[in-house]
Amino acid sequence: MAGGRDGVAGLLLAAGGGRRLGGRCKALLERNGRPLVEHAAAALRAAGCAPVHVVLGAEEARVRAAARLPGCVLVSNPEWRTGLGSSLRAGLASLAATGAGGALVALVDQPGVGAAAMARVRAAYRSPRSLAAAAYGGVRGHPVLLGAAHFAGVCASATGDKGARGYLREHAGQLLLVECGAVADPADLDTPADLAAYRDRGAAGGLEGGPSAATE
Repeated sequence: MAGGRDGVAGLLLAAGGGRRLGGRCKALLERNGRPLVEHAAAALRAAGCAPVHVVLGAEEARVRAAARLPGCVLVSNPEWRTGLGSSLRAGLASLAATGAGGALVALVDQPGVGAAAMARVRAAYRSPRSLAAAAYGGVRGHPVLLGAAHFAGVCASATGDKGARGYLREHAGQLLLVECGAVADPADLDTPADLAAYRDRGAAGGLEGGPSAATE
């Protein structure tokens, strides 16, 4: 089966334009001098995911030029302005053709979620019907493991910024929560206040503001 030793591919959603960050492309924010998209893709690979597909949208040309993403498949999402749902649909459509048994879905704007948490959730894969998500103090978060049997249903329900949220809620009885609070920080970097709080925590090597450009 394609997709690594247990059929799980990586799917990194990195298309957002950072509207609430003043138009700074989240994929190009830097940690230790390199774009967040690099760190997240490397974490998926380190967690055992293969292949890794990366969905791009805002400032796609700059991301492609700036980021070193060896072994990754770069997926263009021309509809990125409509929200996270379009990126999830584009990524799952791209993976559906690979024969992967499942996808571990990660977000580029969660730099505190690394390979340790990703590996924990990936390990929940048993079959294409598997459905799991990281939990932080019992609260569902990312990454999310979607067995291939769920791809079509997730795509049908992913609209706007909802992503897989509605689908996971409807299938809560099948969803396995994998506690990751001891190994990851699930904070999103959505606003300047989020960036400041992340820096104040001294997390993960110091986040730097990447190039600023209005994208929405």
